[in-house]
Amino acid sequence: MLELRTLCFEDLETGMSEELVKHVSSSDVVGFAEVSGDRNPIHLSEHFAARTPFKTRIAHGLYTASLISAVLGTRLPGPGAIYLSQTLNFKAPVRIGDDVKVKVTVEELMERGNRARLSCVCSVGETVVLEGEALVKVPRRGDDMSGL
Repeated sequence: MLELRTLCFEDLETGMSEELVKHVSSSDVVGFAEVSGDRNPIHLSEHFAARTPFKTRIAHGLYTASLISAVLGTRLPGPGAIYLSQTLNFKAPVRIGDDVKVKVTVEELMERGNRARLSCVCSVGETVVLEGEALVKVPRRGDDMSGL
């Protein structure tokens, strides 16, 4: 689990990045199916998945995307950041037992609205499995975050 780190808009610089590595377990995938309601058997049934092009169970694409949210909400920029948008391009499957590396990098800072555009790349080994871009609103130093 990532330790919380709060960065204000003034703390951010283009090129800053943060990484997370998450081992994908069967219980993660089953839990995500329960929470999301997506019970597609390609995620839950080895017997079903064996008859697909993947030959084995795969994690939900949005499970992988949720790891991006973990980085944004805990480390870069961290608590107080408001998710505005996210693009997702799924490139390859994530299988049970894979270690997914998530890298989020500040690409652009926009003074108007205190917004940051961040590139988001998830990979397993050398294979990019997901890439996209997030837009977040970041609190400025002195903003009231007492509700957090």
